[in-house]
Amino acid sequence: MKMKRNKMMLLAFLTAAAFLLCIGAGAVAITPADMLELFMGGGKASFRNILLHVRIPRVIACGLAGAGLASAGVLIQNVLQNPLASPNIIGVNAGAGLGVVLCSALFPMSYYMVPAAAFAGALGATLFIFLLAKKTGASRMTLILAGVCANSFLNAAADVVHTLQEDTLTGTYAFRLGGFTSVTGRILLPAGVLIVLVILLVCLLSDELEVLSLGEPVAKGIGLSVGRYQFLFLVLASALAGASVSFAGLLGFVGLIAPHIARRLVGEECRYLLPFSALFGAFFVMVCDLAARTLFAPYEIPTGIILSFVGAPFFLWLLFQGNGRRNGDGM
Repeated sequence: MKMKRNKMMLLAFLTAAAFLLCIGAGAVAITPADMLELFMGGGKASFRNILLHVRIPRVIACGLAGAGLASAGVLIQNVLQNPLASPNIIGVNAGAGLGVVLCSALFPMSYYMVPAAAFAGALGATLFIFLLAKKTGASRMTLILAGVCANSFLNAAADVVHTLQEDTLTGTYAFRLGGFTSVTGRILLPAGVLIVLVILLVCLLSDELEVLSLGEPVAKGIGLSVGRYQFLFLVLASALAGASVSFAGLLGFVGLIAPHIARRLVGEECRYLLPFSALFGAFFVMVCDLAARTLFAPYEIPTGIILSFVGAPFFLWLLFQGNGRRNGDGM
């Protein structure tokens, strides 16, 4: 237990260090001395504007999106009893993306409706996959393939909306790749508050999630209301994924990588797995966004491309490690 807490503290320190590094690095370098001078009330006005209006909101957005998607991945994997499930793989992100596109087409000026629309789309996709698995007893690989089909269908539906409502094409390319270039406070604020509140709630329910992860027969034997908690956790996962997608776009693989890394470092116990996954997700997305901004400077590439370069090989590695070979296992 002490070792797990030490690892948590180390990760928290690394995340804080990554935050400071990310707000200082860029086309205009801002050193720690400059930051201290600004904090004391002095410094260059241009540095203050860059920090307050560009970098700090962007890095906060990275942390919130990473924590939200990582926590959603933990919930989905535990409820579906599938270590390969994650928001982008089973169509949750695509459902949220369709919700955002529909909201942009129908209510172009209603920025505060975007998180709600993303949540509705994510919830619809999540419940579809969950009900499919429940009704058919789908194996792990069958569930993943169903998610791929759901991804394709939902993306096609979004393309139809783009075709019929050309105004929604603005920013679509960046949205699909995922990134933080156009993050604004009016979109980030409601989504960010929702992510923080849901993560806190999920951590409070870690014992129930722990019991649920043991499997339905064991959970029912202990006396847990399985159906009620399965639905609740899927709603919370949809809220996390939808809120993250609403301002970060369709970021991939965070909800797959962070929970697996966390399990290897702190084990399966949910009271450690959940906060560690959220912290690692925040750290991971911050670092990837920093790479996207600096590797090809002065050019910037979308953060989602860096995540895909890391995530796709990681997914294949999981398959070859054996997580995907037990395709006869059902829920």
